[in-house]
Amino acid sequence: MKPECKPEGLLFQDLGSQTVIVRNDAETTSSDGGLLLLREIDRRYTITDRFAACFEDARMPGMIAHSLVSLIRQRIYGICQGYEDLNDHEEWRNDAMLALACEEQPGTICAGKSTLNRMELPVVEEKDRRYKKIEYNREKVRAFLVDLFLGAYRKEPKEIVIDVDATNDPLHGQQEGRFFHGYYDEFCYLPLYAFVGEHLVLADLFTADGDPGKRALGPLRFLYFRIRSRWDKTRIIIRGDAGFSREEIMKFCEEYGIEYVFGLSGNTRLKRAIGRSLKEAKVAYEQTGLAQRRFAELRYRTKKTWSRSRRVVAKAEYLSNGPKPRFIVTNIDAQKWPARELYEKLYCARGNMENRIKEQKLFCFADRTSTHFIRSNQLRLFFSALAYVFFVELRRRSLCGTDWENARIDTLRLKILKVAARIVVSRRRILIRFPASFPYWAVWKTIHRSLRAA
Repeated sequence: MKPECKPEGLLFQDLGSQTVIVRNDAETTSSDGGLLLLREIDRRYTITDRFAACFEDARMPGMIAHSLVSLIRQRIYGICQGYEDLNDHEEWRNDAMLALACEEQPGTICAGKSTLNRMELPVVEEKDRRYKKIEYNREKVRAFLVDLFLGAYRKEPKEIVIDVDATNDPLHGQQEGRFFHGYYDEFCYLPLYAFVGEHLVLADLFTADGDPGKRALGPLRFLYFRIRSRWDKTRIIIRGDAGFSREEIMKFCEEYGIEYVFGLSGNTRLKRAIGRSLKEAKVAYEQTGLAQRRFAELRYRTKKTWSRSRRVVAKAEYLSNGPKPRFIVTNIDAQKWPARELYEKLYCARGNMENRIKEQKLFCFADRTSTHFIRSNQLRLFFSALAYVFFVELRRRSLCGTDWENARIDTLRLKILKVAARIVVSRRRILIRFPASFPYWAVWKTIHRSLRAA
């Protein structure tokens, strides 16, 4: 009979005459009870099943220990729960709640870091095919992200606004496609994002040796035609900063009836054109001591790059540190959106996209692009995007109308998903027991009721 050894305990300060010892030998318990909610969302909207359809699995069916969809669920659920590193899975794979979430019996050991790593790494040489038999189709994944967004609406909306922006993804090694970017003053990638409200519809990884504005036309064309294939009457507005006010993008929008509003870099000609408005703002500032702004409109065309003149709205602002003029270019008619409303209500609202990108990078670990190859780093970005989708579904469908509908991802993870649970398994049922003192049990019941009614 094999002797049972008690694991080494950690001694803490005594409580009176009682010794306080901590061991990690509790049976069938988990610190990730929130996996049940992720599993319920997944089953309701078949997210990971449809995502798995974007992959090709060339493994021999009789030799598979972990199915493709199980590997994908484990990877995405791990990001949702805060386990962004593959090394975390070497221990977490033993979690009974993770097995249940991946549609396995509690007690089943899930995939380890090496198996997950083989799923992510690409086939570089022909000899790699012996060990790397799972490949994703990038175009199918891009289409899947858009289809998730389209499926969020019960009927075709009258209008959508697509926010587009690029951000820096710092590199800390000798990754493929490593270039130095002068603006960010570091070696990085430049992923391109597009959001419609809080819905993520595009997450493309690019290197830092090119201009994001010039690269955006292809992804924007893809988005437009994918959306138009389902919605033929929806008014589409594209919104971005000055990096996207390119002739190619604006010409495409004008050709297909897409409305746009982009930032526009100031120059001597533009500043001279609004000289009167700037002077008025300066005089008002000197009289009141308060920041002043005036709005002006003009028709403007560059000397070389633009094929036509376009509507430009200028904000002539004067602050304590001097004049701060800003410009935007648009094809939206002035009767629909007068100058002030266009700038303050429509254009400035794109700042909310910065919060969405921040959630992606900080809380869904979109910057964990630490493999050597661009293709596998793009897959990691897609995993992060899918993890973000789960939180969007949680907020939009289950927490809408509650105090939690605008909660950040880290708040939802800490208070809703990271909950201790004990799993009791019998032949007839699997019982999950939460602590009686769990302070957010009422929120859990609200989410459960919403998901069951979906």
